[in-house]
Amino acid sequence: MKRLVPLIIIALAVAAYLLRDHWLPQTPGQNAWLGAVDARLTLVSPLAAGRLAELNVQKGVVVKAGDVLFTQDGTVAQAQVAQAEAGVTTAQQSLTDLQSGKRPEELAIYDRQLEAAKANLYLAQQNYLRADTLNNRGITAQAQFDAALNAIDVSKARIAELEATRTAAELPARDAAISSAQSRVKEAEAALAQSKARLNDLKVTSPVAARVDDVFFARGEVVGAGQPVVSLLTPDALVLRFYVPEPARVKLLPGTEVHFRCDSCAENLTAQISHVFASPEYTPPVIYSENARGKLVYQVEARIDGAHPEMQPGLPVQVEPLP
Repeated sequence: MKRLVPLIIIALAVAAYLLRDHWLPQTPGQNAWLGAVDARLTLVSPLAAGRLAELNVQKGVVVKAGDVLFTQDGTVAQAQVAQAEAGVTTAQQSLTDLQSGKRPEELAIYDRQLEAAKANLYLAQQNYLRADTLNNRGITAQAQFDAALNAIDVSKARIAELEATRTAAELPARDAAISSAQSRVKEAEAALAQSKARLNDLKVTSPVAARVDDVFFARGEVVGAGQPVVSLLTPDALVLRFYVPEPARVKLLPGTEVHFRCDSCAENLTAQISHVFASPEYTPPVIYSENARGKLVYQVEARIDGAHPEMQPGLPVQVEPLP
């Protein structure tokens, strides 16, 4: 019996230690959930890989929407724009040539050929008159008379051919050829617009008014496509991330309001639950206290009410449910 007394005393001491939270007075903040201020940063990246030619911002500066953050080297893009502009000029000139017919210098060649044909016709007519006179006198053969008459027909046919050719030379090209040339002009103009767009994309601007939170590259470094160069922190980007035990999770529905406090912050700060993560964690990423270790917890995200420029990402907070 005497041996049992020490064992009973030890058992009572252990039970009292394990159940101390149920009978000891609760200290202020005992039911608080631990977490920190976080931010949904806006990451600004280039659309294409390239070397940073200019870096217009640094950490901590405030930018407006549309301000240039950085510019990539545009040597290749400028050459592509020049090439596309030359392609548009060539396509437009080809279309104009098809629509306007032959040049005056080319038409002059047909005119000279037509004059020579008319001269040949005049000569054939004179030969015919002489052959006709001789034929009537019975001096020349009928074959010579027929050849002179045929020469007139040949000369007239040549004149008709040259006149038709000159008329066709003054006409524009066929509708199908003109339509094809017009399509080539549109294709060249589209290529030019695309080249100019790529050149403009090398100058990256801020999508929102914000403060530059971080700059990840220096001028002259090569950045990959989609690789963040600048991170922006907007006034409404601050959120709370804290961890609650499994029994409290069911009470924190989206839209639920909670209180929170932090060092050097104002009083009566509130936030609204925006999301409760479905996957549990056995330990928060940051061990805030001994009591938080080894417990099944869920991450909760809450939007902070109002603007608080004094708060920065990483600031520890204590979150409490409303009474």
